[in-house]
Order: sequence, then structure tokens, then C-alpha cells
Amino acid sequence: MFKRHSAISLAGFAAASLMLLSSCSPPEGAQTGASATELSDAASNKGQAFVQDEGSRPNILQIALGSPDHSTLVAAVQAAELENVLVNQGPLTVFAPTNDAFGALPEGTVEDLLKPENKAALAKIVTSHAAPGKYTTEQLHQLMERELQLYQATGHYVAIEVRDGDTYVNGAKILGTVDATNGIVHVVDQVFLIAAN
Repeated sequence: MFKRHSAISLAGFAAASLMLLSSCSPPEGAQTGASATELSDAASNKGQAFVQDEGSRPNILQIALGSPDHSTLVAAVQAAELENVLVNQGPLTVFAPTNDAFGALPEGTVEDLLKPENKAALAKIVTSHAAPGKYTTEQLHQLMERELQLYQATGHYVAIEVRDGDTYVNGAKILGTVDATNGIVHVVDQVFLIAAN
């Protein structure tokens, strides 16, 4: 008897729920959801890298996206599908080569790396510009003074040096620094090719 009563109660609950849901239709003329184009765009933009939040301080990816001097780096990050890595909690230290730094590479290098068949190589090169942890310029100097190298996310170690008052990492000069919610971005004048092979 108990089993039968439960089945009747569940059937009644399900029927009532369906009636309630079907009666909840939007007012005539109201927008009922995303267009097919919006749904298509949403399907191609997966992950937290594509969450829009205008009120917060920028993360590493947002800093790069907002910088006209880093459009080549952004193209590389997108081609390697590393956007979500740059918005994760971190912290990360990213050495962000400028467009001029990419332009200094041998002709055709960037175009070749951006090809889909070179995605793995590109991902290694982009990843070699990131170090786990947040290292300010002062902290980089402290590592140098202790004769330590900086560990990169690819497993490589890079040297830090100071020349004429400027800080260099892996031979690249730090041109500026921007604090991010999930780490720090050091703008550099060279592309790291330590992971190119």
C-alpha cells in the first residue's frame, strides 16, 4: 500500500509541476532568450576567460586584451587556447612581449606559429613566458642577489640581471609592470624562445 501511495503522490506532483511550468510563459513581445548567433558565440567561448565583469580590477588576460601593444601576444594566446589559464586564480607572473618584440623575430615566424598544426609548439612558447607565483621587480632583484634563476611554467629556468638600472629576465628588458588580480604582468622587449624546440 505504501508503494502505491508513493507512486500516486509522485505522479500527481509531476503532473502539477508540468501544468505550473507550462502556464509560465513570457508576456507577448518579450525576449525569450539568446539568438542563434549568441548561442553559437557562447558555445565557442567556453570557460571563465569569457565571463564579462566590468566592475573588477583586470586579470592578466584582460590586461593583455586591453593593450594595443600586445595584440600579437593575444593572438598567440588565443591560437594556443590558453585564455582560461590567464584568468585562473594564480598567482602568475607573465612576461608579456610587445608587438615589436614579435616583429623582431625572423620573417614568417609568427605566421607559422599561429597555424593550427603548430598549436602545441605555440602553447609551449607562450607558456614559457609565465612563472608560477607573483614576482614584483623587487622580488626578481632578490632572486638575482641570491644567485637564483626564475622557474617558468614550462620547467625552464631563466636568469635575472640588472644592467644600467634596468631589469632583464632571460635577456629581455622589463619595460613596465602592471598589477593584476591574479598576478603581475611585466612588459618585455623580447620573445622567450627557450621552449621553441
